[in-house]
Amino acid sequence: MTNAARERYRARMQRVLDHIDRHLDQDLGLEALSAVAAFSQAHFHRQFTATFGVTVHRYVQLARLRRASYQLAFRTGASVTEVALDAGYDAPDAFARAFRQRFEQSPSAFRTSPAWEPWLAACAPLTNARTLRMTTWTTTDVEVRDFPATPVAVMTHRGDPAAVYDTVRRFIAWRRAAGLGRGVAATFTVFHSDPRTTPPEDFRLDLCAASDRPIPDTAQGVTAGLIPAGRCAVLRVIGHSEDLEPAALFLYRDWLPDSGEEAGDFPLFCQRLSFFPDVPEHEAVTDLFLPLRSAPAG
Repeated sequence: MTNAARERYRARMQRVLDHIDRHLDQDLGLEALSAVAAFSQAHFHRQFTATFGVTVHRYVQLARLRRASYQLAFRTGASVTEVALDAGYDAPDAFARAFRQRFEQSPSAFRTSPAWEPWLAACAPLTNARTLRMTTWTTTDVEVRDFPATPVAVMTHRGDPAAVYDTVRRFIAWRRAAGLGRGVAATFTVFHSDPRTTPPEDFRLDLCAASDRPIPDTAQGVTAGLIPAGRCAVLRVIGHSEDLEPAALFLYRDWLPDSGEEAGDFPLFCQRLSFFPDVPEHEAVTDLFLPLRSAPAG
């Protein structure tokens, strides 16, 4: 296959994956998706399975179940039955069977105490598919901005990066109880470690909610902190934001050397402006901040 032909296939599959993200609540059968790809149904089914290692049906089911798992783990507003209906299941028992088959836990058990290792393994086809969907940024996508000093409530995660979801759950619960939910307080993550080069036991990141109120000592381990004022290079990331490594690499490896700027002392951090599953994954918005040294006087 020539490079041009390969790129055409890539573009068609990219279009299908984007369509799935945008229309999880609509018809995502073989006929509908093959039309999006502009392939015959038979050829599309073979090509999709060969590209992603799973059938179209399983991929769509997994995308819906993954959204359901986020609703169960991180949102408390909907019952298991409501989550099942939202995932396209007419009966909770059918949803429970599919959920257990994929994630090795019942929906109610997952809501109470998620087992992240089998969940991560089950979601691998979705994670792997994103390698096809890497965004390409240019220097014009980066804005240098003055960031104001921002007092924050901080919950630190230390240890295995895969266990960060448990810390997120605890922080969400604390924020809800403290009246600092997402609609009230801006949400930040400060990245102290690079998971590629840091031993899992030494990995650290801070989950933060903007707040200038006093933070009392609590058993949950929340402390008062500050994201300092300063100049930052800002790159907006649209869509999947759990893995910000490609965006961070672009800032450090591509933008910074050509910019004439120098990185500052504060770590890379992000502000999460909208979240999956509150919005469809392709609509999630995250601003990634690379602190810079102050501009020379004069």
